[in-house]
Amino acid sequence: MNASEAKSIQTTCAYCGVGCGIQATPNPDGESAKISGLKVHPANHGKLCSKGTALGDTLQSKGRLLYPEVNGERASWDQVTSLIAQQFEQIKRVHGPDALAFYLSGQLLTEDYYVANKLMKGFIGSGNVDTNSRLCMSSSVAGHKRAFGSDTVPGCYEDFEQADLITLVGSNTAWCHPVLFQRIKRYKAQNPQVRVVVIDPRVTPTCEIADLHLPIRLGGDTMLFNGLLCALAEQGKIDHDFVKNHCEGLEDALEAARTSSGDLHALASDLEVDISLLTQFYDWFCQTEKSVTLYSQGVNQSSFGTDKVNSLLNCHLATARIGKPGMGPFSMTGQPNAMGGREVGGLANTLAAHMDFDPDSIDRVGRFWGSTSMADKPGKMAVDLFESILKGDIQAVWIMATNPVVSLPNADLVKAALEKCPLVIVSDCVEDTDTLRFAHIKLPATGWGEKDGTVTNSERCISRQRALFPPSGEARHDWWAISEVAKKMGFQDAFDYQSQADIFREHAQLSGFENNDSATGGRLRDFDISGLSELSDQEYEALTPSYWPINAEHPEGRRRLFADGLFYTPTRRARLLPITPRQPVNRPSEDFPLRLNTGRIRDQWHTMTRTALAPQLNRHISEPYLEMHPDSAHKFALKPGQLVKVESQWGKMIARLNVNENCRRQDVFAPMHWNDVLSSCSRINAVVNPEVDPFSKQPESKHTPVKVSGMKASHYGFILSRDTKTWPDSADYAVTIPGQHQTLIQCAWESSQLNAREILEELISAEHVSEQQVVMRYDDDVAGIHRLAVLDKRDKLLAVAFVSTNSDLPETTWLASQFDQQSLNERSRMALLSGFAPAGEDTGKVVCACFNVGEKTLEAAVRSGCRTTKMLGEKLKAGTNCGSCLPELQQIIDAQPEKEIPLKVLPEQV
Repeated sequence: MNASEAKSIQTTCAYCGVGCGIQATPNPDGESAKISGLKVHPANHGKLCSKGTALGDTLQSKGRLLYPEVNGERASWDQVTSLIAQQFEQIKRVHGPDALAFYLSGQLLTEDYYVANKLMKGFIGSGNVDTNSRLCMSSSVAGHKRAFGSDTVPGCYEDFEQADLITLVGSNTAWCHPVLFQRIKRYKAQNPQVRVVVIDPRVTPTCEIADLHLPIRLGGDTMLFNGLLCALAEQGKIDHDFVKNHCEGLEDALEAARTSSGDLHALASDLEVDISLLTQFYDWFCQTEKSVTLYSQGVNQSSFGTDKVNSLLNCHLATARIGKPGMGPFSMTGQPNAMGGREVGGLANTLAAHMDFDPDSIDRVGRFWGSTSMADKPGKMAVDLFESILKGDIQAVWIMATNPVVSLPNADLVKAALEKCPLVIVSDCVEDTDTLRFAHIKLPATGWGEKDGTVTNSERCISRQRALFPPSGEARHDWWAISEVAKKMGFQDAFDYQSQADIFREHAQLSGFENNDSATGGRLRDFDISGLSELSDQEYEALTPSYWPINAEHPEGRRRLFADGLFYTPTRRARLLPITPRQPVNRPSEDFPLRLNTGRIRDQWHTMTRTALAPQLNRHISEPYLEMHPDSAHKFALKPGQLVKVESQWGKMIARLNVNENCRRQDVFAPMHWNDVLSSCSRINAVVNPEVDPFSKQPESKHTPVKVSGMKASHYGFILSRDTKTWPDSADYAVTIPGQHQTLIQCAWESSQLNAREILEELISAEHVSEQQVVMRYDDDVAGIHRLAVLDKRDKLLAVAFVSTNSDLPETTWLASQFDQQSLNERSRMALLSGFAPAGEDTGKVVCACFNVGEKTLEAAVRSGCRTTKMLGEKLKAGTNCGSCLPELQQIIDAQPEKEIPLKVLPEQV
């Protein structure tokens, strides 16, 4: 393909549930693309975050899984699908259908999800289809269903820009949903009367826009919202007409709320917050009708997450603040197609098209699919599914587009389960993940840029994901691979799809099949896209973003639901639930005195299999870290920047200590992204407890008792190399950080018996050194400092390694930048073994990933007079794309003192 043939394609982002539209133009190399935000997409209006902006740099063929494998040997698709079909039939015959399982992903397209769900629940006859979406939004699903009778998100993003009070609960929106955060920030700037409340135990970048930050203790959400319900009643803000005509359960909900949270002083003490902050939040909510409450993983990822959701929903239902412009609760999901998976039944406790395992639904779906082998009960859900594999109850699992060895809690148990499982099938687009290492059968799947189908974002908006390139190697769409197995199991007629459009039409038809309520004359189910069931292939290809429901009543879709007071319970009334607050099951103890909270960072995504391919996304935060309050660090004799061990009764990991006041004293925080491919011992989910919510089965990822101790390292070191390297076997801590022209590996060793010279030689192995290369070396045995660099005859840097007996090693940004040069100049060559840039050349660690702007460059600009983030943007572009770095830019400005203007002394004053 040449540049003149490049065609701009409208598609949808691969990452979070915001569902941003993308304008992509493939580059002539066939492995990258020019990416920009799609201005006509309602989710982002042309804006993208750092991850979305970098998508074009993640399309490389290097590292792709390119052909099927069986036990490490290459096989054809015919061979491998025949083998899977035979194995499935044999296991079903011997052990029954429940010995088989699928574990899916919010990274799949709706069409992939639909076919997988149909095969397992409709034709194999087991409910064992679950998804990694169980880990991020299943408590919201359960809460919606208990309150509304359906898994319905009532509002849309436009509500954020029409509210007078925006409450963000358990969500670092600035980093996890940056485009939505920037929409809120711009709206607030244009409407100064709008108030923003952030409810989070941590001080996060989201607090930048907060008028009020309420740092409640971990797990205090149900008490907080029970208290809010009491305040609404006391201030006369209950909408009794709405409740009388459209709700049930208010009195019981109020009684439970008063029992747990009726005493404001006791409540403030229990939540460990100042009573004035608590009162301020309650007063603002009570007095502000146009209120939206946005919530995310801090609410969902809990052993009582469903109760948290319902305590929040109670407040909106009691005040009729739902389904109207600028009003309502809103669940911000974590994955691009978590909603699509919910629509098709991709959760083990749902059947299909928002139907459950009741007899009528089983009969209805069975007749629609033409199946006589329907699953008749829910299957195993994520955590239970892998425990069942370990016990031997499940004999085969097919894992698609996810990495449970990293992402599930108690992750070492997942490892043990897959190691024991007789048949592990993994479909993925990369050749090496923690989970793929346990696969007996590896299937090359298409990745973003090759996939073609639909996704549904957090606001029920269906968008097209379109292919930029043909599949790499022998990669195939997941729906095709599943269909081939289904055909070879004897289900030819039910899976004879010719395209993803065929699947979408069937999915749309099922959503409208017998979807009418004879008693009310309305729809029986909320999810209904029957208006799209007769799309032609051309219309499917051209499909523009559309909000469901899309049917005869709403042919153009519907942005909001429930303003009419009609819900999907049997009585058509919403339910307010009595919520009795509970404590996390596993509490801190003398042995494990701290509470671990986990989450995401700005520039990485899930387990980094895609984002780590974009060098600019590895520069802001390059190592796993643990955040701790200074008082806790002092108590446990820990120092900023040192390596620490984080241990629970389930597992352990090692991270770099980040000491600040963002965490509460009893809490520590760690990101969940690092894996065994990129780090030797930094999977935080090996530490996280496996306790789950009884209703949603979502894990408690926000509260694990841990202890933290210093790693007593004898040596520290790093290597930067043009050649992709693995870390030394002798290292007790190692992290790989991919770059543009080099790979950085940071290491530490505990054994005092190791020799620093030998460590250095292990880092730069013999293949780096030859007669054709120039070796520069510095050794100081007394100080314990050893450094070595390798250049070619033209002074092109090939590798550089440092080893020291203390952790005070140079920051590597400048050294890494020398690999961008084809030949080092004399100043750089002379400075190489110092590790420090010549004067004026050091830009510092990257703060703005979008434009690669370093900390020292920003500090210099501030000193030169750029005293606002706007001025920094005008001078350096920093903060002008996704805006995620703006809080850090402000911190840099605040840290630089204003220049004092000397007073001129007039002669007569002397």
